Amino acid sequence: MKELLNRLINHQSISSEEARNVLVNISEGKYNQSQISSFLTVYMMRSITLEELQGFRDALLDLCIAIDLSDFNTIDLCGTGGDGKNTFNISTLASFVTAGAGVKVAKHGNYGVSSASGSSNVMEALGVKFTNNDNTLKTCIDKAGICVLHAPLFHPAMKNVAPIRRELGVKTFFNMLGPMVNPSFPKNQMVGVFNLELQRLYGYLYQNTDKNYSIVHALDGYDEISLTGNTKIITNQSELMFEPSDLHLKTLKQSEIFGGDSVAQAAKIFKGIIEGNGTEAQNNVVCANAGLAIATVNTISHQEGFEMALESLASGKARSCLNRLIELTN
Repeated sequence: MKELLNRLINHQSISSEEARNVLVNISEGKYNQSQISSFLTVYMMRSITLEELQGFRDALLDLCIAIDLSDFNTIDLCGTGGDGKNTFNISTLASFVTAGAGVKVAKHGNYGVSSASGSSNVMEALGVKFTNNDNTLKTCIDKAGICVLHAPLFHPAMKNVAPIRRELGVKTFFNMLGPMVNPSFPKNQMVGVFNLELQRLYGYLYQNTDKNYSIVHALDGYDEISLTGNTKIITNQSELMFEPSDLHLKTLKQSEIFGGDSVAQAAKIFKGIIEGNGTEAQNNVVCANAGLAIATVNTISHQEGFEMALESLASGKARSCLNRLIELTN
């Protein structure tokens, strides 16, 4: 580790194989906490290379407890987090709206590290119980249209890193990896990332997979379609600039999609929206994201996906998916 740290501190990069080995060694408890936190800190000071990101991803996918949901043609809606914007849980809400529109969702998530409330925090607060039991998860996806894959249950390799991430409380390269390491290897993904450079790296890595994907970054810094400005979208077919007016929507103010300062506030906002009491701004931002996810799987236009998402939310189908999931996991 000392030799690797010296190289990284001197602005050299490491190979894909070396990156892979570091994570394997971390999982086997070969480094102490100071070495691990130094390693994480280096990547806050310099950009990650394509090879490094690929090596970290491959290690986590090799080490994860995999689950086969291939019968369901699922999508994962997952952001990297780490955008520092403290929005409400847009991609988690969009996951239920997507499920309500008939698209099966395998939602990968974790507790918030750099935000007030991560996906797992809000799910837990609403009464969803986490499991890595194959049969339970397949039943959830079959009956509720969605299952929640709580990252720590599938990535035991990371148990040595979790407390350090919590203590650091800022984004690390693990934020960059989260969406890439869904243990069910979904064939469809809608990924939000926190900057354009990472979006480009994701684009390169996803080109070499058999996934249908949409990778989004809002130009004012959000890791989702925020409707506060334009969003760059990279898909299998194209790169495009999305504007709120493309869905006949008005541009939002940052304050309209704020998520509160605590898990309790985040859960309250989540419940309000899914129960049909969201503001127009909240509903639109959720459905713009869900609409793109629906369009990614069904190969329809974003506008058609958006309309299906609005119907899923307004009709209560999204809420039914949540209620059913709570029931099945309890």
